Amino acid sequence: MTPPHRTRVKICGLTRPGDVSLVVAAGADAIGLVCFPGSKRHVEPQAGAQLRSAVPAFVSTVCLFVNPQADAVCRARDAMRPDVLQFHGDESPAFCRQFGVPYIKAFRLGAPGLESPAQVAESCLRYPDAGAWLFDSHSAGFGGSGQRFDARLLQQLPRRPADPAMVLSGGLRAETVAADIAHWHPYAVDVSSGVESAPGIKDPARVHAFMQAVARAAAP
Repeated sequence: MTPPHRTRVKICGLTRPGDVSLVVAAGADAIGLVCFPGSKRHVEPQAGAQLRSAVPAFVSTVCLFVNPQADAVCRARDAMRPDVLQFHGDESPAFCRQFGVPYIKAFRLGAPGLESPAQVAESCLRYPDAGAWLFDSHSAGFGGSGQRFDARLLQQLPRRPADPAMVLSGGLRAETVAADIAHWHPYAVDVSSGVESAPGIKDPARVHAFMQAVARAAAP
């Protein structure tokens, strides 16, 4: 019998060392540090480096950017030593790949240019060398809104073996994530506001409930 696929979990928007320890102990595969000044979960490079130092081996650190300048990415990269960069704005493929670090390209479904299944598929195919395609909802805050996207926009998404991995985000919660996993079979899920008591403040009960829901989704 083929074992069930284990859906990976990234918990994003970490701002406190204690929350890093919390999500790692709960079994998260990756943590996300937001390097976007417009976010309520923004961390400066020095603070991010302190958070990064609390991450043990075999847990990935992801730095998230929104339409940054290249030198800002370099400063964050050098200070935080991320395993992966995540670009959440309108960055070009050439921009994303120039930093010598694997990258995730996020798509804000419903945003201008991402308003139909064909537009979403076409946009994704511009980034064939991304480590993953991440799908989030369109909101003014570039993530962390708790809003869900219209799943019909993924109807034409390429799912060939050589295509980048699929990551679901946007409004995920313990109560609903199992159904999302059962429907889409994503490589990973990415949660932020769904495990918080306030922006950037992770709630232990919600973190554990979310992790348990993902684990149950993969059970035979």
